Amino acid sequence: MSQTETKKMTPSRRDFIVGGAAAAAVAAWSAKSYAAIPGANDRVRTAIVGAGDRMKGALIPAFAVNQKKMNFEFVAVADLWSRRREEAVAYVQKVAGTKIDTCRNTDELYARKDVDAVLIATADFQHAIMGAAAVNAGRDAYVEKPTADRMEDARLFRDAVHKTGKIVQVGTQRRSTPSYMRAYDYIRSGKFGDINMVELTWNVNQPARWRRPDVVPLLKEQDTDWKRYLLNRPYEPFDARKYLEFRLFYPYSSGIPDQWLVHQIDTVHWFTGYPHPRSVVANGGIYQWHDGRTNWDTLTAVFDYGPLDDLSKGFQVLFTSRQTNSAGDVKEIYYSNGGSLNMDTQKVTSEGGLKAGAAHAMNMKPNLLEDFSLGDVEKVSNEANTGSDPMTVANMLNWMECVRSRKTPNASIEAGYSHSIALCMCVASIRTGKKVTFDDAKQQVLAGGQPYV
Repeated sequence: MSQTETKKMTPSRRDFIVGGAAAAAVAAWSAKSYAAIPGANDRVRTAIVGAGDRMKGALIPAFAVNQKKMNFEFVAVADLWSRRREEAVAYVQKVAGTKIDTCRNTDELYARKDVDAVLIATADFQHAIMGAAAVNAGRDAYVEKPTADRMEDARLFRDAVHKTGKIVQVGTQRRSTPSYMRAYDYIRSGKFGDINMVELTWNVNQPARWRRPDVVPLLKEQDTDWKRYLLNRPYEPFDARKYLEFRLFYPYSSGIPDQWLVHQIDTVHWFTGYPHPRSVVANGGIYQWHDGRTNWDTLTAVFDYGPLDDLSKGFQVLFTSRQTNSAGDVKEIYYSNGGSLNMDTQKVTSEGGLKAGAAHAMNMKPNLLEDFSLGDVEKVSNEANTGSDPMTVANMLNWMECVRSRKTPNASIEAGYSHSIALCMCVASIRTGKKVTFDDAKQQVLAGGQPYV
């Protein structure tokens, strides 16, 4: 984002949403009363923030699967659009068997005393600000990915979680998925060897992906709160497409990085322990779907990982994604000198490993991994909303368990902050065309050596 765009922001609006109203709610919410929530016999009363496609298509069903076992229940929904509030009431009644109340916004929601926790699935750019508001208002939160694609928002959210001590689960559900947990254990055991390359692919061929042609004509400015929707983004006149098809338009989303890269790059961080890339370069464009969008339909990004003090060590991550041809589907393949780990098949093989002939020429020993399977595979779906899929169900259950135990969830705020750095670096490269690095001391993205804001 340019410095001119930054000056156009309205921090006073964000400060009010995150600080003013939330602080008032906290004042009425004693720490002692909230501390009683994790009790085994205390029902955790949960509200919905943002009742769009992801909430209805994935989070509400995953919550409903776990609610009886964990003694959670829905009590309210907050959404800026009146139509979505009413649809959420009917949907929750159908799926979770509960009649819930409606709130026009989170100020109204957090003024209530019967809300202990929230599920947040708003537009991409709102996640961090909404998450910070929730924890500042004394509520635990399940917050959809991406955490943030701007560093100021990522810092705001992380600082709020650290300050309040609330339980936050990020929606990067691979971290709660058994097949990925097994792969993590295997890689961290050292048996795989040092990772020297990772290939990530996410391809679809869906002209309607992220489009909402049936719903856009139904949204009228008088039925929502456009200025509140914008939060800290620069003001512009009401646009129903940017409200409902936000994934196609910067600065409301970065599109492919926010939606797909985030899942796979988060796994790289988890498996390797690196908190962010050393550098990122990205290229791409809008090559097929010329429908007014501003976010690319095709992206190739190269990430360099490794110790900052030793550039001779590390590995490269190649991420490719296109919305114009689905060949290749979704893939995550990790390579070492001895072979590969394919997360699509959960198989470790010696393919590509150092064979005897090649090793002998350098007086080295062969290096070939033993072929074996890590176990059953949880198929990664290309569908936008996957209902009560096992991955989201598991992530939701882990969050519920941590709300009661007060332990750190699998997809913690630190994981969200880490993937946010990678996203911000990728976005900076997309926006500037430059090689992007990260200043650890200042927690700042650098494009071509200069601060990027």
